[in-house]
Amino acid sequence: MTTTTVFPGGQQRSALRALPPGGRVFGLPLDHGPLAPATARHAVRPVLEGWGLDGERVYDILLVVSELVTNAVTHALPPVTLHLRITADGSGRVQVHVTDGGPRTGTGSVSANWAAERPDGEHGRGDVIISALAGPAGTGTGPDGLIDHWADFGAA
Repeated sequence: MTTTTVFPGGQQRSALRALPPGGRVFGLPLDHGPLAPATARHAVRPVLEGWGLDGERVYDILLVVSELVTNAVTHALPPVTLHLRITADGSGRVQVHVTDGGPRTGTGSVSANWAAERPDGEHGRGDVIISALAGPAGTGTGPDGLIDHWADFGAA
């Protein structure tokens, strides 16, 4: 199964990889701004619950979604898109992918960012949180040149 995410204006982009038959996929384009993490959490919770995941697992995945989306809107260019995948084998394996347009460049681009202006104690722990809650995690470049940040929640 392959999923396609439809962006505003009808533009389409294929998901990062095909999924075996019976698997489920959720895609969500996000605005590039401070409301994106909350938007992602509110959209993802009912999807994960509908996939039959228990409350603790849903909470952990929501926290990682929030961290990955926050990193994308803080440190990267648009577009930002969230994809979730659950395997068809009943194991409960969930993959979280957040794609973005790559690192911001240029003078002052990070300091002009809303999150970068927050006090040091209010940011900088995302990678530690993701490592503690998810299994493998990483970053890669998709065939369309977008950057893919992912975290894998192994079998439940």
